[in-house]
This record gives sequence, structure tokens and C-alpha cells, in this order.
Amino acid sequence: MKYYIDLFGCVKNQVDAENIMAYLNEAGWAPVKEPDEANLIIVNSCGFIESAKQESINAVLSWRKNFPEKKILLAGCLAQRYSKELAESLPEADGFFGVDNLTGIAEVAEELAEGAYRTIGRGTRGARRKPAEPKAEGDRRERRDVAEGAVRNLGERPLLSLPGSAYVKISEGCDNNCSYCAIPLIRGKLQSRHADDIVEECKILLGRGIKELCLVGQDTGSYGRDLSSGLLTELRAENLPFTNLPGLLEKLSLLEGDFWIRLLYIHPDHFPLGILDIMEKDRRVLPYFDIPFQHGSEKILKAMNRQGNTETYLKLIETIRERINDAVIRSTLMTGFPGETKDDFSALLDFQQKAKLDWLGCFAYSREENTPSYVMKGKVGKKLAAERKRLIEEKQIHITEKQMDRFIGRTFGVLVEEKFEAPNEDEPVFYLGRLPFQAPEIDGAAVIITDESLELGAIIPCKITARAGFDLKVEPVKF
Repeated sequence: MKYYIDLFGCVKNQVDAENIMAYLNEAGWAPVKEPDEANLIIVNSCGFIESAKQESINAVLSWRKNFPEKKILLAGCLAQRYSKELAESLPEADGFFGVDNLTGIAEVAEELAEGAYRTIGRGTRGARRKPAEPKAEGDRRERRDVAEGAVRNLGERPLLSLPGSAYVKISEGCDNNCSYCAIPLIRGKLQSRHADDIVEECKILLGRGIKELCLVGQDTGSYGRDLSSGLLTELRAENLPFTNLPGLLEKLSLLEGDFWIRLLYIHPDHFPLGILDIMEKDRRVLPYFDIPFQHGSEKILKAMNRQGNTETYLKLIETIRERINDAVIRSTLMTGFPGETKDDFSALLDFQQKAKLDWLGCFAYSREENTPSYVMKGKVGKKLAAERKRLIEEKQIHITEKQMDRFIGRTFGVLVEEKFEAPNEDEPVFYLGRLPFQAPEIDGAAVIITDESLELGAIIPCKITARAGFDLKVEPVKF
């Protein structure tokens, strides 16, 4: 039997898809690159915001229209959150499979192949649930064991990243409870993985030739914070290794080799300053900081259930830049949150100018049911939120370009990812890669034009010669 995965959403979803592939492959299924060759099409969905949900549903409808005879399984966050509702309203899908326990995917796939209909996979919690509050420490422990089980074969799973890079999920779920966010409804409370298991996964990936380890979670800065004193005592008694993010980085720094460690998604309210100590000692831990500040108005930050404020966030940025040379900071900002006035938006623009963020993503507020902000007053129209988003993005262009200009003339390693043949044989080929301050798929690229053949997935020294928009032109350095 053969399967095809249609992937949506964030990189955490990508890791889930890779683990799904590992389980299916182990059960005898074979992945295919073209959907017309598959017996089963899996839509690994996103359920974070309305536009992403609609995109995943449209994918199911499109696959059903194009392949009426094939089995279609809606997996991922959308299936996790709305399985019961979709089972009634989306007959185009033959089954639903959530994110709670990916180990059941092969069983569900077999049931669909044998003709079962409307299968609700065991990986699905149910729809429209509130985040489960643990009744005892054992409940949190049980969910953590499920999170560990989702990492099938550790670093041996198939990888869907470009050559040389891999995502390593260090935790699942989130305890921050931002008032606009549906993640706790979908992924539950924070569940940190065992540090030694993460290190072992990274060892295997490095042994496969991976050069960039991207540590991800809903909030990587919270890694290890889910341990209460009672559970921590229990785990220590069983000699199970747990730690915080700086401790995890210390363990990873003991690994040998020439590779990068990139941290993604660190909530600013409890940024672990100890990671700066590790970065000062080990340059393989990249000075790249992905910190979603979300807003610059104190009133809106409070309504978002953020504990920090504009002053503390700007101070954090200042501290990072004072301590770490070449620190690069990426963030996200939100427009149109309920109650956002002209003054609030002006405060956001002022924060943007003061922060001088190297990279920035901006999105308009999405009203998600069962989140606290869903019932907040002061709704901002979609057109106004979109216009404010446009203004933020427009002003960011000059900021990012100026921030990137400071690197021109300097030499850095470049992770080579893609090769493009020249239209004429007598012209040089060009490659696309990434510099240490460019995260996969979201930041600019390093453009390499050369007559030489370069190895995909390798890190090579290059000199930055010019900037073209957000991309940087580089030349390989010969020693």
C-alpha cells in the first residue's frame, strides 16, 4: 500500500508528518511523490488560525474532486480540534487523526484501506475541548510519555527539510495561555522531552550528515518549566534526566563536529538568559533569536495575557545585543487585536522603530473560538487590521535592509540547500543557501553564483558581497 502526505502548517507539524511517515514505513506502507500513485492521501492539517483551517479543508475537497476513488485522511491540528464537527460536515474525508498519539497512524491507515469509513483516529482528543488540567502529577507524566512515543526512531525518521537541516522537537504543548492562541486547545499543556533522548536524536541526525539542528517547540524557552517539585523528585528518583533550556544546550555543546544549533520560538516573558552564556562559549549555538513580541501597546499586551511590557521587551533586546556579537532577532507582531485603537497601533509602530528587529513577520488577528479573546469587546475590522499589517510590513523593509547591510564584506558559513542550472551551458550555475542569521524558509537567502560544483547540505565559507532586497549575494572563499 502507498501513501502521499500533503503538508500544511508550521515546522512542528512537519516533525509530526515525519514521525507519521516513520510509523507507516515500519508497518509496510510506501511513500510516493505523486498523489495519483497513492492508495491513501493524508492531509496533515493546520488548525491555528481561520485562513489555515480553510486551506486544509480546501485541500481535502480538492483531493476528493481529483481522486474520488482514493482514501483521504485528515490528520494534524485541525483533525485534533474539530474531529467530531468535521465527521458530520466533511464527508469528503474518510477519516480523521489528531496529534495526541501518532503511534496509532498505521492502524487507522489499515482500517481505511480495508474499507472502514469515518474513522476517528486514536490520535484525536476530540473537538472544542478546553486544555486538560492534570488531576495529579501522574497525568502530566502520562502525557509526557505519549510525547516521547511520538518521536519514532528518534533521528532515523524520514526528513522533509532541505538538505543539511533538521527540526528537533524538544517539547509539546504550551502553558503560556496567550488569550488569542488556540495551541493549548490543540496541543495541551507543556510536556518537555527527556534531555538525553533529545541529545541522542541529535547524535543520530549528525551521523546522517545533518549540519543544522533547529530546536523547536510551542515555546522552547519554557523547556523544563513543566516540572513541579513533586514530579521532579519522582523523576530524579528514577534517574530520568530533565533539565532547562540552558542545561540542554550545555549537553548538546558536548557533541563533536562542525554544525549549527538554531533555537526557534522563545516566548519573551521568560527568556532564559542562561542561553547567552552558552552562545558566548560555543559559536555553534547560533546567535539567532526568534522571539514573538506580538505588540508594543501595554494595554494590548495585557489583554493578550502577556506578563511583559514594552520597557522589558526593549530591555531584553538591548541585553541580547550588548552581550552577543552579531545577534539577529526575528519576531512576529499582530494587528487588529480586540480593542486596538489608533493610539495602540501608534505604540506598535513606535516599538517597531525602537526595536529595529532584523526579521519580522506580521499577521492580522484571527478570532478563534474558545479562546479568551473570542468574546472580547472592541472588534477591529478585517480591512483595518489588514491595512495596519501592510503598514508594519512596509516600514520593516527599510529596517531589515539596513540591518542586513552590516554584514556586507564579511565572511560566514553558508549552508548550501538548492542548485539551479544555468539556461546556457557557458553560464555559471547558482545555488541558494542560508547564512547563520537566516532561518529555514522564513528569512532571506544566500545566493551563490559559481562555476564550481558545491555539495548540497554542506556548510562552506562565503564572503557577502552585496544585498538584493532581503537576499544576500555571496562568493565562496578559497583558503
